[in-house]
Amino acid sequence: MSETGVQRGLVRVERSPKRIRALLGGRVVVDTTAARLVWENPHYPAYYLPRDDVAARLEPTGRIEHSPSRGDAHFFDVGAGGQVAAGAARAYPDSPIEDLRDLVRFEWDALDEWLEEEEPVYVHPRSPYTRVDVLASSRHVHIEIDGVQVADSDQPRILFETGLPPRYYLPLAHLRTELLRPSPTVTRCPYKGTAAYWSLEVNGRRCEDYAWTYRTTLPESQKIAGLVSFYNEKVDLFVDGAALERPRTVFS
Repeated sequence: MSETGVQRGLVRVERSPKRIRALLGGRVVVDTTAARLVWENPHYPAYYLPRDDVAARLEPTGRIEHSPSRGDAHFFDVGAGGQVAAGAARAYPDSPIEDLRDLVRFEWDALDEWLEEEEPVYVHPRSPYTRVDVLASSRHVHIEIDGVQVADSDQPRILFETGLPPRYYLPLAHLRTELLRPSPTVTRCPYKGTAAYWSLEVNGRRCEDYAWTYRTTLPESQKIAGLVSFYNEKVDLFVDGAALERPRTVFS
């Protein structure tokens, strides 16, 4: 193991320099400056936290699940603030990855709040290898669905996010708003905030959740607040008159 991390199979482990806290029932479940970022999948990390820094009650459930890379996971109910989150913690005391043996992993959504330093963080830990840049542009962006123009703008903000295609955010006034239909779908992003969605009615076809907006954003993405973007994977996107290929991503 190096000073910063260790790898075994598909699992990567690194120390995080941030102070990490989590709350349940208004009480602190864990407060640590020695968290590990563990990539259980290639997309984003999870927090594994020192057992010594856990303030909540951990009651064994008797449930054990085996991971080929991490070993046997022992599950615990988490009690704090008069609440119990059933099976919301796991530990790998005999893991072949030595760095995990004294750590606890909590189910993210089972706890009420997560903080990195003094700021709330949503969905999952932020990866130190993911960057989000939002740039103002004068490029001409034209969007069609089934040959029907749905947006046209020369005032896009282009969001560049590691691992994803560029997203073109446009003023709402530059969309054919008569085609938009409100959607109940809401998603959250640890880098941008909470997104609300629209579907579109085009040629008698309902295109579910093709567009979204962040009405308010996290500070680092505030330049896209109130603007609208479309999935490049699902629409015909033209930039400065050139058609872009539809990328293949998890959103295709």
